[in-house]
Amino acid sequence: MKVLKFGGTSVANSENILKVLNIVLETSQDQKLLVVVSAMGKTTDALINAANLATQKKKDYEKILASLQEHHFETIKELIPIKEQSRVISYVKQLFNQLETIYEGCYLLQELTPKTLAKITSFGELLSSFIIAEAAKKKMNASYKDSRELIVASDDYNNALVNFSSTNKNCKDFFENHQATVTILPGFVARTIEGKTTTLGRGGSDYSAAIYAAALDAKELQIWTDVSGMFTANPKIVKQAFEIPHISYQEAMELSHFGASVIYPPTIQPVLQKEIPILIKNTFQPEDKGTLITKETSQNKPVKGISHIDNIALLTLEGIGMVGIPGFSKRFFEALSLHKVNVILITQASSELSICLAINESDAKKAKEVVDEVFAYEIQLKKVKPVLIEGEMSIIALVGDNMKSHQGLSGKMFSSLGKNNVNIRAIAQGASEKNISAVIEKSDTKKALNTLHERFFEERIKQLNLFVTGVGNVGERFLAQLQQQKDYLRKNLKLNLRVIGISNSRTMNFNEEGIQLEEWKEVLQKGEKASLDGFLEKAKTINLRNSVFVDNTANEKVSQMYESYLKHNIAVVTCNKIACASSIENYRTLKSVSRKYNAPFLFETNVGAGLPIIDTLKNLIASGDRVHKIQAVLSGSLNFVFNNFNDQVTFHDIVSKAQEEGYTEPDPKIDLSGVDVARKILILARESGYELSLEDIHNNSFLPKDSLETKDNESFYSSLEKNEPHFQNIYKEANDKNCRLKYVAEFSEGKANVGLQHINPSHPFYNLEGSDNIVLFYTDRYPQQPLIIKGAGAGAEVTASGIFADVIRIGNV
Repeated sequence: MKVLKFGGTSVANSENILKVLNIVLETSQDQKLLVVVSAMGKTTDALINAANLATQKKKDYEKILASLQEHHFETIKELIPIKEQSRVISYVKQLFNQLETIYEGCYLLQELTPKTLAKITSFGELLSSFIIAEAAKKKMNASYKDSRELIVASDDYNNALVNFSSTNKNCKDFFENHQATVTILPGFVARTIEGKTTTLGRGGSDYSAAIYAAALDAKELQIWTDVSGMFTANPKIVKQAFEIPHISYQEAMELSHFGASVIYPPTIQPVLQKEIPILIKNTFQPEDKGTLITKETSQNKPVKGISHIDNIALLTLEGIGMVGIPGFSKRFFEALSLHKVNVILITQASSELSICLAINESDAKKAKEVVDEVFAYEIQLKKVKPVLIEGEMSIIALVGDNMKSHQGLSGKMFSSLGKNNVNIRAIAQGASEKNISAVIEKSDTKKALNTLHERFFEERIKQLNLFVTGVGNVGERFLAQLQQQKDYLRKNLKLNLRVIGISNSRTMNFNEEGIQLEEWKEVLQKGEKASLDGFLEKAKTINLRNSVFVDNTANEKVSQMYESYLKHNIAVVTCNKIACASSIENYRTLKSVSRKYNAPFLFETNVGAGLPIIDTLKNLIASGDRVHKIQAVLSGSLNFVFNNFNDQVTFHDIVSKAQEEGYTEPDPKIDLSGVDVARKILILARESGYELSLEDIHNNSFLPKDSLETKDNESFYSSLEKNEPHFQNIYKEANDKNCRLKYVAEFSEGKANVGLQHINPSHPFYNLEGSDNIVLFYTDRYPQQPLIIKGAGAGAEVTASGIFADVIRIGNV
């Protein structure tokens, strides 16, 4: 014999019930079955809602009752042959008449006792089981049995305790001579010794099925629901979650206790002692294997699942008067127990200064009032503080029988959460080490679950979630490179890069599942109005693990947002030099905040585009080397300009060409004025350990005063045309000396300067072609022959690749 239980979704309507009957028919071919059914989907909630309305003298309960009746009648008409319908409808109508009479009593008396509520909620299962049994009789050898005639329980009407002695005897006596192949019974309901209707509480139908399975020594208990078993995490929150094929009773109870709603924890108790297997199956995908629950499993993975409970409050009792005084804990827990406040998690400091409990948030107010009253004397004497309540919390839990055999699991759990700025408020772990639980803020639940699932279950593939602002030359190429390398990164570097948010100066758009990169332009066009604060708030609200803000702009206001991102554990990758070249106080703040919140702040492309200049410098400093002198050509745009400028072309045309090819900033005056180069040498000096400001950099600009004072690109280009003789004279002076013009940045003995220089043929800078950059580091280890880094230092493609490299660096942390 097997016992099958079908949940509310499985029997919600006639279409689903037909699926149920097909499953029952197929399973019953070679064995007897007991089939326990829940109320039709959402019926119980509707019954309770109507009861509350009636008690409040609101006639709206009549509409709910009429709607329920109509749905049940419609189901009968779709399942039962026409000639049998009147009999079935007549019986169901009698039940609804009884229900209506009870509601009328609630309406008149404005009272809803536990006994009455139990009577009302019992109708859901009584109705569904009768209708399903009548439909089953047309397909198989089936009969109906009211569970109230078999299961005996206490008069705690909405959470009754089962009298197993009487119940087991009733079941054995009835089924010993029962001939039907399939017996259909209502779950959830039972009767008291006096014959009154009582109910088994939340998850009662699962419990009913387990009671029958244990009483009759069933071969297997099958729980049919709308998911294909128990999952490694809630698949609605963790998209990568997958079914657990085999799990132990203890693991299933732990997961269920901490929110895995597939099975109700007490369900396991009746079958546990008799070691009856439980199989979780999907009514809508019966071919799926589901999850098998037995005493032991052969799978040795230390962590079997991650579960969570939302809407938790932390309740803390604290005070020096608790230390060494027996009885405090007893009084604390006794007060809560007497007022039916369920304690979910307990933790106590070894100093005995405090006890911290996790309870349902709905009980928080009552719990505080009760405990403060019990300890009123101690509070008055200031031996203990009034109870502190902290709401908006969740509990997350790692579960697995073999966790105790694997060292370091707690460390891995907490370090993974810490890296993503998930603050842990309380921790609990039993001596059996089958469960490690932590209380966190509810807003961090999704991030925490995904972080832990990635750490313990996924193929070491780290997911980075990018929020990209700026989709011009550099940004567009960056997104193209992401799309091109996506498969390579996943296969070879075990990185999954997703763009979650995207913005330009006009619009922004977001997709928590990741924006399709081949469609990003269309997605952005359909977005909402862009704002810097709005983009930050959305990134904070989405609150994904391993979040990275990518700034592809040269906008000062964007750079002023970095600190806010870092404070929310969102890494920053930027090609925007303004932040790192701002005041020394702001530079130090960004570095400090990055360390404090464990959020990387990377800006390799601030100097040399994609060249590994800053990374190399950081490694020199970290390994103990000291920088004494830096010589560099740091402007790819200026190098391009002076490599192509001669007496055959105008300076205006060469600058215009440089901008067209993406070598200059949107405002070319930033490059040609030397400000951009000054920022770069300042950043290198700061990264070398020197505290300089932009004002400390001496800038020998070659631009005429009127060019420097222009307000827009049009007037700037006009000034270049006007001053062509000035630029030709600069070229002639260098050419007459057989020199080339290079805009050189120098740092030595704590001082820095930038300016145009004549470079002779013997100098390393002389043969620097195109838009290349070159940097010479003179250090303790490289005193005479400098460390040289040389290569393409400008252009959207190489700048995008440098940003891409910084993102990968974060992924490899």
